[in-house]
Amino acid sequence: MPRRIVALFRAARIALHIGYGLTLATIYPWLNANLRRRILQNWSAGLLDIFNVKVLVAADAPLHGLRHGLIVTNHISWLDVFVLNTVVPMRFVAKAEVRHWPLIGWLCARAQTLFIERGKARDAARLNVHLVQSLRSGECFAIFPEGTTTDGSAVGHFHASLFQPAIDAAAAVLPVAIRYQDAQGRISTTAAYIDEVSFGSSMWAILCAPALQVRLLTTPALNASAQDRRSLSQAAQRSIADALGTADSSNIHPALTRVQHAHANLRASSSQESTHVRTNPTTDCQDRAPAYFQPGA
Repeated sequence: MPRRIVALFRAARIALHIGYGLTLATIYPWLNANLRRRILQNWSAGLLDIFNVKVLVAADAPLHGLRHGLIVTNHISWLDVFVLNTVVPMRFVAKAEVRHWPLIGWLCARAQTLFIERGKARDAARLNVHLVQSLRSGECFAIFPEGTTTDGSAVGHFHASLFQPAIDAAAAVLPVAIRYQDAQGRISTTAAYIDEVSFGSSMWAILCAPALQVRLLTTPALNASAQDRRSLSQAAQRSIADALGTADSSNIHPALTRVQHAHANLRASSSQESTHVRTNPTTDCQDRAPAYFQPGA
């Protein structure tokens, strides 16, 4: 019962935070680029703080200094977008269904997310032209080439066509592995947005979780102009899979820092990783989500 009360309190804070985001979103597209980046980073960090989700990244990770290029990552949760934006504000390519998610979809659209209709060649061609122009102009984009979400235990097949804009624009490609874990460093599936779980039920599960950590594991950038899209996608997939495999099997990792949304956005952390044990805490709080978190309510 106490955890359920905490979850309801967090839900109220989420509602206020989303309301604040909706207000900002009405003017967001007309702000200058630097102000947009700051708002996006701060709002995303505030959202994760309410969910009690901490982002951990190596202090020397190339992700910190990235300002343009293509970030490629595995896809586990709808939280992934906000996790990445907390470190480096960027634009995303997302499936068209996201646009129709309650509130979040509209916020993503206002944040200039590009939406793609899966399986439609003409829409993919339109998107590729837009991506090439944006990458050449110095923007930073992120893609989820698996085209779906997983529980994070393995990396799915990468769709090579999504890498063509990076090749055409001769942009840097930075593979980033996302790993959700509990406070003890054990892999967690609490945030995984998979199977038939509704968006509301997924949000409620995260609200109920005592704490979550997200490790961002970056690997060396890939030279897009020197490879065809198939080779590039395979190289990115291997890099992410290897990073996750190393994190799961090793008890020793580089010094990690908790991301802060300020100019000096890193604070020392003493987080230690334990051996691989997948966890997904089950509580009465998670099993009985309020009616307004259920689809059709």
